[in-house]
Amino acid sequence: MSQDFTLQVHDSLASIGREAWDACAAPTGDPFVSFDFLNACEASGSAVAREGWGPRHLTLRGPNDEVLGCMPLYLKGHSQGEYVFDHSWADAYQRAGGRYYPKLLGAVPFTPATGPRFLHAPGTDEATVRAALIQGALTLTERMGVSTLHVNFPTEPEWTAMGEAGLLQRQDMQFIWRNDGYQTFDDFLAALSSNRRKTIRRERRDARAGLDIRVLTGGEVREAHWDAFFEFYMDTGSRKWGRPYLTRAFFSLVGETMADRIALVMAFRDEVPIAGALNFIGRDALYGRQWGALEEVPFLHFELCYYQAIEFAIAHGLGRVEAGAQGEHKIARGYLPSPVYSAHYIADPALRDPVAHYLSQERPGVAAEIEAMTEELSPYRDPASGKG
Repeated sequence: MSQDFTLQVHDSLASIGREAWDACAAPTGDPFVSFDFLNACEASGSAVAREGWGPRHLTLRGPNDEVLGCMPLYLKGHSQGEYVFDHSWADAYQRAGGRYYPKLLGAVPFTPATGPRFLHAPGTDEATVRAALIQGALTLTERMGVSTLHVNFPTEPEWTAMGEAGLLQRQDMQFIWRNDGYQTFDDFLAALSSNRRKTIRRERRDARAGLDIRVLTGGEVREAHWDAFFEFYMDTGSRKWGRPYLTRAFFSLVGETMADRIALVMAFRDEVPIAGALNFIGRDALYGRQWGALEEVPFLHFELCYYQAIEFAIAHGLGRVEAGAQGEHKIARGYLPSPVYSAHYIADPALRDPVAHYLSQERPGVAAEIEAMTEELSPYRDPASGKG
C-alpha cells in the first residue's frame, strides 16, 4: 500500500458517510462499529458534544481522497459511559493542579464489547492502516493539547500494536459464554456439573412461570416494543446510574436500520410486556446490552439475559455470548472470565509514570484472578470429583 496518505478529523459520522465508513467497518462483522450503530448514537442525541461526547472521528485517505481506514474517536468531557474506569487518575491529576478533561477516547459509546477500533478498507494492509491511525490519534492528542488518549475494548492484536507504539496497556476481565459445538441447550447443560444443571433448570422454571417469553428480530420488533423496552431501560438506569445514557430516539433508529442485527427478548404477562433484554447479533457472537423490568420476578434477569442468549446463540450457530461488563454471578451460569483490554497515552510524565507503575502490577493480578476464578468456580466440572 502506498504511504501517500493524509488524515482527516470529522465532527460527525454523517460527514464521512455510510458507504465510506462501512467499506471499512462491514467486513469486521462487528455491529457496534457499523455506521448505523455509531450514527444512531449521534443522530439520537445520545453521544454528542452537549452530552460530553464530541465526535472527532479519524479517516485515513489516499491520494485520490479515498477512505483507506477510519477510527471512532470522541472528545470526552467526562469519563461516563466508558466501562474502563479512570476516575481515580482524573481525580489525582486534578488535585495536583492538572487538567484531565477534555480527553480523547477511541471507543464505541456506552458499549463494553471487544471489537476493532482501527478499521481498514478491503485491499489495504491492515497493519499499515492501523499504525497510521494510531499515530494520527497521538498527533491529534498533542495538537489539541489534551491530557490523554484512551482506546477501550480493542482486539488483542490492536492492543499489542498500541503497546508497541508506546501506549500504556491495561487488562480487565469480562464473563463470556463459549459455544463448544452445542446443538441444543440441553447439550450445554450436559457439560455442567450435576448441581449446576439442577439449579439452572429450577431457575428457568421459576422465571418463566406464568410468563410468555419471546425473542423478536427483524420486522417483529415494533415501536410499541421499543416504548416498553425504553421504560424498562429508564427504570433500571435511574436506579443504577442516576441518569441513563441513551435517548428514546436511539432505539427507534437502531430498530429502523439494524433490525436484522437485533434480538430483543421480551417477557409478557397476559400480553403486557413486563421485562426485556436487548442483544445485538455479530458475525460470530451475540452481544447482550441493556435490560430492565417493571416487575420483580425471581431469576427473570438470568433467564432473559443469560439463558435466552445462550439458546439463541446455539440455534444460530454463534460462537460466543458477551453479556456485558462485570457480574461474577455469571460464572455459575456458564460464562467464564476472559481478558479484555484498553490502551492509554498520558502526555504528562507526572501522571504517566505512576499510572504505568500501577498498570504493571494490575495486569498480572488480573491474569491471576482470571486463572483462579476459572479453576475454582467453573461450573463445567463437579467440585468433588473434578468431572462434569
